[in-house]
Amino acid sequence: MRPDQLPARLREIELQGLYRRRRILGSSQGVEVECEGRRLLNFCSNDYLGLAAHPEVVQAFRRGAQAHGVGSGASHLVCGHGRAHHALEEELAEFTGRERALLFSTGYMANLGVIAALAGRGDWVFEDRLNHASLLDGALLSGARLKRFSHADADDLRRELTTCPAEGRLIVTDGVFSMDGDLTPLRELAPVAKEANAWLMVDDAHGLGVIGSSGRGVTEHFGLGQDEVPVLIGTLGKAFGTFGAFVAGSADLIEFLIQRARTYAYTTALPPAVAEATRASLRLVREESWRREKLRSVVRRFRSGAAQLGLHIMDSSTPIQPILLGDNERALRASQALMDAGLWVGAIRPPTVPVGSARLRVTFSAAHEEVQVDRLLDALGCVAAGRP
Repeated sequence: MRPDQLPARLREIELQGLYRRRRILGSSQGVEVECEGRRLLNFCSNDYLGLAAHPEVVQAFRRGAQAHGVGSGASHLVCGHGRAHHALEEELAEFTGRERALLFSTGYMANLGVIAALAGRGDWVFEDRLNHASLLDGALLSGARLKRFSHADADDLRRELTTCPAEGRLIVTDGVFSMDGDLTPLRELAPVAKEANAWLMVDDAHGLGVIGSSGRGVTEHFGLGQDEVPVLIGTLGKAFGTFGAFVAGSADLIEFLIQRARTYAYTTALPPAVAEATRASLRLVREESWRREKLRSVVRRFRSGAAQLGLHIMDSSTPIQPILLGDNERALRASQALMDAGLWVGAIRPPTVPVGSARLRVTFSAAHEEVQVDRLLDALGCVAAGRP
């Protein structure tokens, strides 16, 4: 694209109903937020357990900044790896039932770094068609050959594996699919990976802290451990309420990633105060199971009410509750109508989701109350009926 073509390209994006606009938040994250001078009831955050502004997490961040300063100063491999980072890695490894864990600055960087370290030219990467963009980008940037199997279809994965030479193989899937809210069929995928002598990598960004009786994510939900799922990715900016990401696995895997994951080696380490805040949120995740119980109750209430309204909600038991609308403009209009009513619900359009599957992506938090869920349902009923 030439520089002079940029205005036309922007106009084209807008005409397709795909233009994205940022809104400026003027408050801390929560179920009620201030946005551009308005108070809004928030149904589009990934703060699933309501920990982003929790007093104990905030205090841990403050103490961490006082003790360690704000910036880490360098990459982990130079002089940026501190006591707080190391303690958090050990705690995350224990929480996930793995030998070791390794912190990354973002989930995107974790996925790029791990895939490129484990797969390269001559290897194959097999990915679910609905995987997050970071997982697909990781495969494309690795130089490996990419095959995409049908969504949540272990039989199709097995067929794809049989068509490819038995070289290095990496199978990659989301744990909870961020736009549909469904779980990967991990119990079916794990034996397929074992039969093919392939790595199985699960990005459980939206599952850790939420799924499973102890919040250990989809591996706990399906009763699988490190042997069945050797590469586990988690992010800290969703249910944990802070920032950053990690990979957990065997001691050899983590040591190899320290040596070969470029997005780990060549970027500044996470601020140590963030690591201290995450240690506090991890304690809350472990100790306060009522948050997960309340979250499940809120989701059940919403799904029951949405069914009574005749809304096209997708099959999901997670905090991600998409309402399928199809048309881009229809999704934008519905989102704006809800905004006018004081509710913030995002309109998700291509390329984030397939063409023709634009939707409202409703997300819930343990901090939501039943009366707030009912207010959302009332507003959705008005939108569906075309009433203001």
